[in-house]
Amino acid sequence: MKIFYGPKGTGKTKAIIDFANETLDSAKGHVVFITDTKRYNYDLKYQIRLLDVAEFGVQCEDGFRGFVKGIVAANGDNEYIFIDGISRITGKPLAELDKIFAALEKLENDYDVKFVLTCSAAKEDLPDFVVKHI
Repeated sequence: MKIFYGPKGTGKTKAIIDFANETLDSAKGHVVFITDTKRYNYDLKYQIRLLDVAEFGVQCEDGFRGFVKGIVAANGDNEYIFIDGISRITGKPLAELDKIFAALEKLENDYDVKFVLTCSAAKEDLPDFVVKHI
């Protein structure tokens, strides 16, 4: 798991988009980008599957966790799953997302998929379950 972190407005989204585009050069599997807007449709290379959670009615932590598990279960060829704004998508503070991070770790270990996330917080404000991935 890779984490892009920093306070709001520090360029995390641009950095994760650039990294997603770079992974296409070496990825042997599919690359998926999950966010809550279509705004980045033209910033991501066309080979990257952009999923706007708003289109699927994902509105809470449990719904998002199920959504991600469904993506992994539906396609064993997914290699990278990028998640921009996990707190914004779930509507919960980062400190309360330990169950989601545990689920993502399990998916990485069980299904050989790599997660890359943005977290809006300064390094000293990140919970331990996030810090261990930096």
